[in-house]
Formats: sequence, structure tokens, C-alpha cells
Amino acid sequence: MPGFEILLQKQLKGKQMQKEMSEFVHERIKIEEEYAKNLSKLSLSPLAAQEEGTMGEAWIQLKKSLHDEAEVHLKFSNKLHSEVEKPMLTFRSDHFKKDLKKYDHHIADLRKQLASRYAGVEKARKALADRQKDLEVKTQQLEVKLSNKTEEDIKKARRKSTQAGDDLMRSLDLYNQTQSKWFEEMVTTSMELEKLEVDRIEWIQQHLRQYTTLRHETDMFNQSTIENVDQLLQAVDPAKDRDLWVKEHKTGDVRPIDLDI
Repeated sequence: MPGFEILLQKQLKGKQMQKEMSEFVHERIKIEEEYAKNLSKLSLSPLAAQEEGTMGEAWIQLKKSLHDEAEVHLKFSNKLHSEVEKPMLTFRSDHFKKDLKKYDHHIADLRKQLASRYAGVEKARKALADRQKDLEVKTQQLEVKLSNKTEEDIKKARRKSTQAGDDLMRSLDLYNQTQSKWFEEMVTTSMELEKLEVDRIEWIQQHLRQYTTLRHETDMFNQSTIENVDQLLQAVDPAKDRDLWVKEHKTGDVRPIDLDI
């Protein structure tokens, strides 16, 4: 595979990797949405709803924290979609492949021109070799037999040999010009493709860093949802709960007494 084709394949591979990363983030979003849904559902569970006192207050707050945490994860999934998945998916639209084809066709045309010029050089080189050989044969004939016709043939052969040499030099000059243009275009285009690759990497880096930022924010918000639960759990007082229960149910108001005859 020509070197330029490898550069183009690198660009196409990068586009595919970017698409797969976006799909990965999409799967992460689905997990967050499902997790938020399950947390919200669990927060409405009637389990242990009859717990009383300070422990009952802590239990109610714990269930409420699940609803708050569900909201945090739902917001996280929404931000992942708008700030990470969507930008990565839409970076470099379908026009990108068309632009790559333009690069490919341009370099391919130059490569064809170069191949054509090289073929022209080889053809001119062979033509010169044939003219020189013809001149050599006619010169040998002159040594064997001197005649006006042979001398005339040698003059014609020399002119054709000289013409063939001139043609070869022109072919070489055209080839070198084409080769120089091809090299300049290859360098310029390669640098442009390199810049595209740098831009792609920096774009992905930027949005993956946004992913980690959102993740840190989610952890911080989750921590805040549990703080009230911690406070109420620390305030749980079994003795207070006992007194409240006794007062509510009035246990101890009626007591057995000693009998007296």
C-alpha cells in the first residue's frame, strides 16, 4: 500500500474510533438512566415504613436520598449526552470522507502523471539506444566500404541520434518537474492530514476530560445527598424512641396492685 494510502486509512480509522467512543458513551448513558430509574422506584418502596421515632426519621431520609441520588444520575446522563456523546458523534460530518477523497484523487492524479513521465523517459532512453546502435552499425559499414550513400546514411543517423538525445533530456526535465511537484504536494497534504489527526485527538481529549469533570461532580452531589442521612443516624436515640413509644401507647398507665383483705 502506498504511503499516502496509509495516511488516508489512518484518518478513516480515527473517524471510526471516534464513532465507537461515542457509542461507548451512549451505553454509559443508558446504564445511568436505568440506574436512576431503579433508584427512584426503590425510594417509593413501603418497606419498613412503620419504623418509628428517631430511627424512623433516619429511615425516611435514607429513602428520600435515593430519590435525590436518582435525580443526580439522571442529570449526569443528560449532560453526558449533550456535552460528550453528541459533540463526539457530530465532529467531522459526512463531508469529511468527501474531503479525504479529494486528497486521494489529487495525489493519485499526480502519481499517474509521474508514472507517465517516467514511461516517457524510458521510451526516450530506448529510442536513443536504438539510434546510437544504428549509428554504430553504419559507421562500421563505412569502414568496410566507402561510398557517398553510406556517408549520407551516417549523417542522417547522427542527426536522429542527436534528436533522440534531445528528446531524452526533455523527457528527463518533464519527469523532474512532475516529480518535484508531486513531492511538494505530498509534503503539504501530509502536513494537512497530520493537523487533522492532531485536531481529532485534542477534540477527543477535551470531551473525555469533560466526562471526568461530570463524573467528579456526580460524586460530589451524591455525597451531599447522604449528608442528611448521616446526621439523622447520628441523632438516633434508643432511649428517646422508647419514651416516645411509651407515651404514645400509654404503656405503664395501668399497673397491677397488691390485694388487701
